Amino acid sequence: MPAILAAVAGIARELEMPALLERAVTTVCELVGARHGRVEVTGPEGGVAEYGRPGTSDGAVEIPVRAGPKIFGTFRIEPGEGGFAGRRREVLGALTAATGMAVEKALLVDGMRRRERWLEASYDVTKALLGTQGLRATLRLIAERARVVAGGTGGAIALPAGPGLLVFDVVEPPGEDSDRLTGLTIPTEGTATGIAFTTRRPIVVRDYGEHVQNEQRDRTGPMPAMIKDLDSAISVPLIVGEETLGVLLVAKFRDRSPFTDSDVQLAETFAGHAALAVEFSRAQEARQQLAVFEDRDRIARDLHDLVIQRLFATGLGLEGVSRLISDPGVGARVAGFAHDLDGTIREIRNSIFSLQAPAQAQGSLRAELLRVAVDARDTLGFEPRVGFDGPLDAAVPDAVRSDLTASLREALTNVARHAGATSCSVEVTVDGLGTRLGLVVRDDGIGPPPGPGRVSGLANLAARAARWGGTCALVAADDGGSRLEWTAGLPARSAGEQGTAR
Repeated sequence: MPAILAAVAGIARELEMPALLERAVTTVCELVGARHGRVEVTGPEGGVAEYGRPGTSDGAVEIPVRAGPKIFGTFRIEPGEGGFAGRRREVLGALTAATGMAVEKALLVDGMRRRERWLEASYDVTKALLGTQGLRATLRLIAERARVVAGGTGGAIALPAGPGLLVFDVVEPPGEDSDRLTGLTIPTEGTATGIAFTTRRPIVVRDYGEHVQNEQRDRTGPMPAMIKDLDSAISVPLIVGEETLGVLLVAKFRDRSPFTDSDVQLAETFAGHAALAVEFSRAQEARQQLAVFEDRDRIARDLHDLVIQRLFATGLGLEGVSRLISDPGVGARVAGFAHDLDGTIREIRNSIFSLQAPAQAQGSLRAELLRVAVDARDTLGFEPRVGFDGPLDAAVPDAVRSDLTASLREALTNVARHAGATSCSVEVTVDGLGTRLGLVVRDDGIGPPPGPGRVSGLANLAARAARWGGTCALVAADDGGSRLEWTAGLPARSAGEQGTAR
């Protein structure tokens, strides 16, 4: 009896499943004199342990591992000399029952520990928030903590990137593969992440890597090698009230245990806390930007009411004087000065729009592109200069618009990661006929790397341009740094539309 009590106590002390099963099968086999034993607990949190070597299986018995009405797995014992008659069968039954209760306790403890880890992750996000971390830092922390706590290989945050599109804004952990995935756009239709976003419900996927490769085969360039090894993945929407802010994705490598229903519930609770953190970060940034926008609006009014009017009057005066000058050479020079003033007025008007647009015209393409530039400020370390020319809002349809904004976002991300630049300018133009869209991004960084190796980094940009009969090229700028030229064809507009655009 003391040996049995000690054996039961030893099994009950184990709280980790592998150690518990190992102790249980060893204890049972030694006390009943079995030559081979095997215990298996089914389910994602279960496992298998064996003792001895299997024989002919003559006289082997199978006993369920259970606690009350719930069955967790099976004990299979092959008898040694003397079989399982009499007292040995009683010992076997008692130890199997003790194992069932110990397994139940270990599963409860494991669930409790996982809940504690998710709560700690939520606390970390809240603490970082109170430490005035920016929105991007908050998103990265959410992805990193979710990945670690869930035991995942990778974590990511996907945000809306236009009608029917999501963009992976943050990918963890950092590395070459993450760099290639960051900025990748995916459709909301037909993807696990997109379905989670549109239905506002968690989605669990097996063979996730194969699913991604099939979905992205015709959309972008080569996918990172690590994609094919991804297996179980969970996509959880980030929801605040009626708004879906984005999607939290956690994925595991192949041969890892799949996500359980408990994992999904805990991740969904964490995502709710994380969404509040994201909304709080957005509100903080909005308050900080409000003061800036108010000051910008004042500056814009002063520029429009004072500077542009004076420059316009001066330009008209120079044009009038040029007609009165008898010397053709002098007249041409004065007319050239008037033309230069027209260009200066156009640049100032672009600057005025840049100052005012973030606080208004939410449906405007110009405003959307300016928001992309403002959002890139944290990663660049400075705010890029943005200029426009031509009827962008009238000539660029929604389908091309989403590819343009995604291409600008990815181009600025590439500048931040690879250029080492201290300044950057963006120019978006539509030609006079409204049939050609151009995007030029210049930086003063180290310039493009030599050789063809850089082409793979432009695969996403080139694919978007090719969709609209355009081109994409990264070249060394004449004055140093890099110059990215991206173009797209636009549908021709009718004469009425062109008149309206003016």
